[in-house]
Formats: sequence, C-alpha cells, structure tokens
Amino acid sequence: MNRNSYTLQPKRVNELSFRLGARRRGLSVVVTTLILVVVSAMLACAVAYYATNITMTRTRQEEARITKQRIWANSTGDVAAFKLQNLGGKDFRIEKIIVRNVDSPWSNVYYHRVPEGTTFTGVMNITSPEKLTGPSVAIHGRLYTQASTDIPLASGGEILFYVKDLANIRLDDIGIACSIAVVTANGQYAVECMVGYADSQ
Repeated sequence: MNRNSYTLQPKRVNELSFRLGARRRGLSVVVTTLILVVVSAMLACAVAYYATNITMTRTRQEEARITKQRIWANSTGDVAAFKLQNLGGKDFRIEKIIVRNVDSPWSNVYYHRVPEGTTFTGVMNITSPEKLTGPSVAIHGRLYTQASTDIPLASGGEILFYVKDLANIRLDDIGIACSIAVVTANGQYAVECMVGYADSQ
C-alpha cells in the first residue's frame, strides 16, 4: 500500500456527511408552518376587510324627505316653498326640482342651507316672486342663494327652497293639489300640497 495515500475511516465519513447535510438544511418544519399560518391569517383578514367595506358601502341607502311644502298663487305670480332633508347614509346631488310635472330652471330656484347641527322647525312664509331676484336675497332673516347648477346635500343636512315663476301653476289652480318633486341621480322624491291664495306677500 502507498504510504502517501489517505483512507477515510467510516466514522470520519459519517461526520463529514452530517456536516454537509446540516449546511444544506432549509427552514425547519415549525418555522415553515408558522409562516404559512401567518400568511393565511393575513389573507383572510384582507378578504374579510374588503368584503365588509363593500357591504357597508352598498348598504348606505339614499333617503330624502320633503316637508313644509307650500304653493301660493295670486294675480302677481306664484311661488313654491319646501324643506328638503337628507336622511340617508350618503350624500347626494339635487339634479332637478319639478313642480306639477314641469322642471324649474335653476335661475328660478333659491336655497338656504340650514347650519349643521341645527334644524328648521318653522313654516315657509309667503314670499312674493318679485323678492326672488339677484344672486342672493334675504327672506325672513335667512340668506337665500340663487341656484346655478346641481345642488349637493350632505347626509343629515337640510336645505330650504323657494321656487318662483312656476310654469304650470295659475290663479285658477287655487284649491287644487299639485306635486313638488326633487330628482337626484338615484331617485325621485315627491309630495303634494294644495295651492293656496297669497293674499299678502
């Protein structure tokens, strides 16, 4: 036998094999399982959050109410008035105001936003159409703005309206029930009231 040759003993071979195998070893079973559990939990939470958010968004319904509605007419003209409340869970835009099936142009519409945190409990007082002129006008201590485009109304908000020069209301309509409607992107809300005689404006 060549004295320079070197032969590994079985014990030495086993030790080297163990060390090489230890270097190639990946994550332990416990760590791998823990990572999978954490990732699965994060994915489940993300899906649940997304589903909840979509459900909550879709269940916020639009709801509006028209109250304090009045229509007056006399020989000098006619005016409609009402209060609009947003009782739903989301904001909306007022796209049209219709009185007796006829759209009112924005130039004939004047509105006053009731301050946040307060509510209007009075009555809409008789107002002459001649008073509803210009970009803004004070009516019974409140400043009304002439509309020019769609009017947004936040959830929980209130707006008071005066509408002049009603195209489909005449002096002969006194005592007749006529409709007032508000149109939004998602619906139409309407009420009826009797046309009254405006003996004092």
